[in-house]
Amino acid sequence: MPQDLSPLWISLRTASLATAITFFLGILAAYTMLGYRGKGKSIIEGFLVAPLILPPTVIGFLLLLLFGKNGPLGQWMETWGISIVFTWYGAAIAATVVAFPLMYKTALGAFQQIDQNLLRVARTLGAREIRIFWRISLPLALPGILAATTLAFARALGEFGATLMLAGNIPGQTQTIPMAIYFAVEAGAMDEAMFWAITIMVVSLSAIVTVNYWQDRRQAKGRIWGEKQSDSSLGIAVISPEKSENTGLFVDIEKNLANFHLQVKFQTSNQPLGLLGGSGAGKSMVLRCIAGIETPTRGKIILNGKVLFDSEKGINLPIRERGIGFVVQNYALFPHMSVAENIAFGLPPGLSSHVTKKLVESQLINVHLSGMGDRYPHQLSGGQQQRVALARALASQPQALLLDEPFSALDTFLRSQLEQQMIETLADYHGVTLFVTHSMEEAYRVCPNLLAMEQGKIIQHGTKYDLFQHPTTVSVTQLTGCKNFSPAIAINSQTIEALDWNCHLIVRESIPENLSHVAIRAHHLVFTNNPTQENTFPCWLVRTVETPHRMTLFLKLNSPPEHPQDYHLQGEVYKDKWAIIQDKPLPWYVTLEAIKLILL
Repeated sequence: MPQDLSPLWISLRTASLATAITFFLGILAAYTMLGYRGKGKSIIEGFLVAPLILPPTVIGFLLLLLFGKNGPLGQWMETWGISIVFTWYGAAIAATVVAFPLMYKTALGAFQQIDQNLLRVARTLGAREIRIFWRISLPLALPGILAATTLAFARALGEFGATLMLAGNIPGQTQTIPMAIYFAVEAGAMDEAMFWAITIMVVSLSAIVTVNYWQDRRQAKGRIWGEKQSDSSLGIAVISPEKSENTGLFVDIEKNLANFHLQVKFQTSNQPLGLLGGSGAGKSMVLRCIAGIETPTRGKIILNGKVLFDSEKGINLPIRERGIGFVVQNYALFPHMSVAENIAFGLPPGLSSHVTKKLVESQLINVHLSGMGDRYPHQLSGGQQQRVALARALASQPQALLLDEPFSALDTFLRSQLEQQMIETLADYHGVTLFVTHSMEEAYRVCPNLLAMEQGKIIQHGTKYDLFQHPTTVSVTQLTGCKNFSPAIAINSQTIEALDWNCHLIVRESIPENLSHVAIRAHHLVFTNNPTQENTFPCWLVRTVETPHRMTLFLKLNSPPEHPQDYHLQGEVYKDKWAIIQDKPLPWYVTLEAIKLILL
């Protein structure tokens, strides 16, 4: 063991100062570059990570040019009587520069791993960016940032080349442990070199082990409850927005997208409006534009007389000022916050701690989660998470509530339960509600009014009865669950020919001038023993598909099938009806009732 232990204290002091500087500068640079979309981003990032690529001696030489007597910073500092070269401050600067890229890149990766839905939802709850950073981004990125800090400390502790160039090797002043090891080997003092090598490994590994232990304890703490809880009761308390004389939502927007051009115009009031359409129809994009998460190319959005967006007037309110409650598919509960803290985040700002606690406790009771305020999202079942997300959104007293497929992550039984609760909740909520789903049955049960979309366009808008009983296009008819279509032409004012079905049909409603198709729903097919009835045809069973309660029958009209895909219609019957007809000899007779035919 050497008598002079100054290299240890110099190294610890240098590495600690370098780590403290890189901690703040690295987080600032990472968070800034995370949202930076300006020109030259790749050049800036290349400059920030260059010390990770360049040899340390090159970094030291560049620092010497910068801080030396003839360097711009060196000359400026000379006027103040300050010199960096060949001082421990120079060693700290060299260590800072070489450690910075590790801190920056690791912190940037930690911020990038945060679910963007969490930040978007926080903005819809009225949070400012600084609050989002301190309450959400920084806590969620903290494990990664601590790992980055550890790596930066270890790198700063082991820096040699740049330090030697800028600070030199002055025993008791700038001689760090790496310097001591190098010059001990040069002098043949292998025992001394071994001592310092072991010392630097112990210090570095201790820091790493400490951070890993903290992270393991943090993860173990999150698993205290173990099993998820069940949903035994349901309920939501609604805080309705204040009524406005000019109530309702008006949307008239366009947005250029890679796959299609979004162009929608509609108006709705306090009755829930369901946005129905297949994947990629643009439903969620409409919600994101209303919330302010996405910016339309042109148009306007007005909520209760308040202009949220107007491209002509240059108005584009920030998300936090729009008064929008947003419940996304995965609920976006803040994972590092308890249930109570999640709900409190949605409460109006400026409330006292006493009032906040009282309101949170009231919400917990009303959503039947009393006693669960201290639990974390991962300790709740999917249904409980959904209720917390809805309670949090409503706690912010939004003027509009946007629900983006809130039941998609739930099993069938729980989905049905929460769907009924949602219907009751929305009945007491007097704001605007938009409900996005691709399930036509879900949309029919929850929403009195529906808006059908396809490829970014509205293809029909009206009451749910209008869409299901009088669809105007083949696309809308398909969205409402109809499975039987055929191109059709008019024969006379009361008769059409279904070309694919190879039959003539008598109709009751007026035949459209631009008739293109005829359709009939699978459950509207009627099996009869009377072949003389109107619109009755012989049919042969091609194949069947069984579901728990029904049978789907694939039928061919007028002639036997030639192969399993040779069919005209799909019919659906309950199994008690199937038990009656399945053993009857073929052909059977099926009636396509004129009143049930859909003319498109």
